[in-house]
Amino acid sequence: MSKPTAAPRVTVPAATPESIFLTGGAGFIGSHCADALLASGRSVTIFDNLSTGSRAWLDAQRGRPGLRVVIADLADHGRLRREMGGHGAVWHLAASADIPGGYEDTRMDLDSSVAGTRNVLEAMRATGVRTLLFSSSGAVYGLPGEHGVTEAAGPLLPNSLYSASKLAAEAFISAYCHLFGLRAWIFRFGNVLGARMPRGVIRDFATRLARDPRHLEILGDGRQAKSYLLVEECIEGMLHLAGTVEADEDRPCRVVNLGASGTTDVQGIARRVIAELGLEDVAITVRGDRFAWPGDQPRVRLDVSLAAAHGWRARRTSDEAVDEAVRRMVAHLGLDRAVAAGGVAGS
Repeated sequence: MSKPTAAPRVTVPAATPESIFLTGGAGFIGSHCADALLASGRSVTIFDNLSTGSRAWLDAQRGRPGLRVVIADLADHGRLRREMGGHGAVWHLAASADIPGGYEDTRMDLDSSVAGTRNVLEAMRATGVRTLLFSSSGAVYGLPGEHGVTEAAGPLLPNSLYSASKLAAEAFISAYCHLFGLRAWIFRFGNVLGARMPRGVIRDFATRLARDPRHLEILGDGRQAKSYLLVEECIEGMLHLAGTVEADEDRPCRVVNLGASGTTDVQGIARRVIAELGLEDVAITVRGDRFAWPGDQPRVRLDVSLAAAHGWRARRTSDEAVDEAVRRMVAHLGLDRAVAAGGVAGS
């Protein structure tokens, strides 16, 4: 078994505001953002309804200097405004990331991402906080996203309610920036990886192989290939580019792709997880067609030349990010070779 690997410390630029209002701060990316900001001496207010965030992670942070936690929903306009006032910037990461769930509940993404973002913007307008960093997604590019899309691609025609809600939120952010003097950086992420992921292909493969170390089923046609990025590199990219991609009166809202070079295919991920668990003779079967689930984006390749032109590149390729994320996930879940070989799921 590989030695457990913790996410490296993130360098936070000196120009980063001293106090950050962080929506979705108990989630996967949000909790890593909070870690980085707090370690740099910033103060952070996490605003999270814990619908998908980790209460266990929050409990472990209790008493941490500079941290304040507000358990509330973005639909609570009054609470949102009261808690936001006095901060130097808003990092808006709260949203539902359950793409199949949005297919079953068609109001979910509308309420969490579109209405929630509008409420955040209204609170900013009311409290005078003018700076916003927003976590969007490469999913907004829809099916053409497999062709190496730049930020100038269009028209954008999403193929899931999740991606539609992200695109609608981007539109609201742009309008508020032009109308009310806000400044915003919208980051369209590739697939972000790390040990705290509550879902995703690496975690799914690891837990299923722990239950049945002889067989692994891959949904879709087995040819899915996406761009993967480690969470600490994603955060470093946001921090760096918010300071180097200029937002001004003419362009108050900037959009930047964030991803690693290259893509990694789903069968390659399966082989990496199998190897990390020390398994042999695993039968891999592929079941389905091009789409693993309704709204799936089978192939995603982001053009990150804009970020590179402003001095940021991911240190690892997509393949290298997956290798590292597999090691972290297996360690995080407590799965070792003996446990996996015995067919007993880890904790």
